Amino acid sequence: MLKKIICITGPTATGKSTIAIELAKNWPIEIINMDSATIYRGMDIGTAKPSLYSRSIISQHLIDIREPYETYSAADFCHDTNLLIKEIIERGNIPMIVGGTMMYYNSLRFNLDDLPTANKEIRQDIEAKANIIGWTELHKYLSQIDPKTALKISPHDRQRIQRAIEIYAITGKPMSSLLNIRDKKQEQTNIYITLSLEPPERQYLHEKIIDRFNLMIENGLVDEVYSLYSRNDLNQDLPSIKCVGYKQLWDFFENKISLKTAIEKSIIATKKLAKRQMTWLRSQKERTIVDCSSKELLKNVIDFINTTLYKS
Repeated sequence: MLKKIICITGPTATGKSTIAIELAKNWPIEIINMDSATIYRGMDIGTAKPSLYSRSIISQHLIDIREPYETYSAADFCHDTNLLIKEIIERGNIPMIVGGTMMYYNSLRFNLDDLPTANKEIRQDIEAKANIIGWTELHKYLSQIDPKTALKISPHDRQRIQRAIEIYAITGKPMSSLLNIRDKKQEQTNIYITLSLEPPERQYLHEKIIDRFNLMIENGLVDEVYSLYSRNDLNQDLPSIKCVGYKQLWDFFENKISLKTAIEKSIIATKKLAKRQMTWLRSQKERTIVDCSSKELLKNVIDFINTTLYKS
């Protein structure tokens, strides 16, 4: 029997985690975090990571599972989440996926579990080549070995270029052909129901983004990033340090920009992230939209779950 899995998503700063935690007070829910930043230890303030207290009273998975120098691919997320869903259901609880990393969501919906996991040595080799010839040239190389995938990836999207070349290096096969084989043999085991928290207008979200980032600064984000900067095992090429806020404050500590500029750039980058998320969400026609600015937000989400999760 197919299992219905609720996924609460939406652009950044719309209160996804807060709503999920409130829902867990009404149902035996275990939250699976779908966030490429909260996986890292020592990155708490800038990732809006759920508090230790909330995590002590409500099961929240895939938080603090990697060091900032480690990688975590969409395939890793898919593998871990599939295992968690099975374990949570076996415990008699309800798995709920919560977050805004759309690449992770795609991996789950389209089952990237059987793609190879990240290989540190190969990634380092790809990065070394990129430092010599540039990512644009590596994108041209990708066009030669996997033209279908290259067409879907921007020449400036370092992470996805690296992943596609990495898969080819590990398997000797283009990622597009592996995905095609997987699609032919895939059996649907879950039904994913997407609930998207979205603002009625852009200005509302922009104000939320500004307020939230300023609060992060007040809560000690600068010191948090400095503690990472002071380590000798981290650099700006790592996915963790490329996270919004961390990247810009790292530039501040490198004396490339002022603190004021770092904050301004962080807010601009967050707005751009939200725009990309909204663009992706609009392509998901099956999603149910809930107004994240509504005073009845929690009630509306509860009503949706009651009518969706429990109807036959």
